[in-house]
Amino acid sequence: MVLLGEQFLSELRGLSVIDFGCGEGEEAIEMARAGAASVFGLDIREDVLQTARNKAHEAGVADRCHFGTACTERADVVVSIDSFEHFADPAGVLDQMFDLLAPGGRVYASFGPTWYHPLGGHLFSVFPWAHLVFSEAALLRWRSDIRSDGATRFSEVAGGLNQMSIRRFEQIVQRSRFRLDLLEAVPIRKLRPLHSRLTREWTTAIVRAKLSKPA
Repeated sequence: MVLLGEQFLSELRGLSVIDFGCGEGEEAIEMARAGAASVFGLDIREDVLQTARNKAHEAGVADRCHFGTACTERADVVVSIDSFEHFADPAGVLDQMFDLLAPGGRVYASFGPTWYHPLGGHLFSVFPWAHLVFSEAALLRWRSDIRSDGATRFSEVAGGLNQMSIRRFEQIVQRSRFRLDLLEAVPIRKLRPLHSRLTREWTTAIVRAKLSKPA
């Protein structure tokens, strides 16, 4: 959970948590072990959820760590790790998170690399900023030689890419019902001397954000 900062786990003690996009449950289990009162891992993929349930049982936290494709109870905290650059509808996801929170609840999010990072194209970044040098159509044609899923847009590849930038994330949050309490652009270590407000889109490794729902 280092992606969310050193103090993050200590802030969850005694709270109910939803791990939004939990995957195989490693982070959800870690939060339960760290003292969260309850953790619900939310994901749309039933196969990874079953793996997560098995891991929670093996870790001895199955009584406080549950997993499913839908959650009806509101939580104190929603956690999102490495997901906001993949959501097809990030604004809609923020609305879902808002509705999942109790009044006064918080969202902790960490994601990256963002779109202007040297490797922001993920699998399309065959060299730094390749996804910005070549057109989307050209990169998808190259990809079609090794993948046969028929994807014609970045958003259609496995996992999806929504070309999320830091500025776009800020704008989405500003239009949401949340209050933005913290936005931290963590610099790429080797580019730290060049990192500033003006260069952050190009020199940021990950983004950390804390949002809150009015009480």
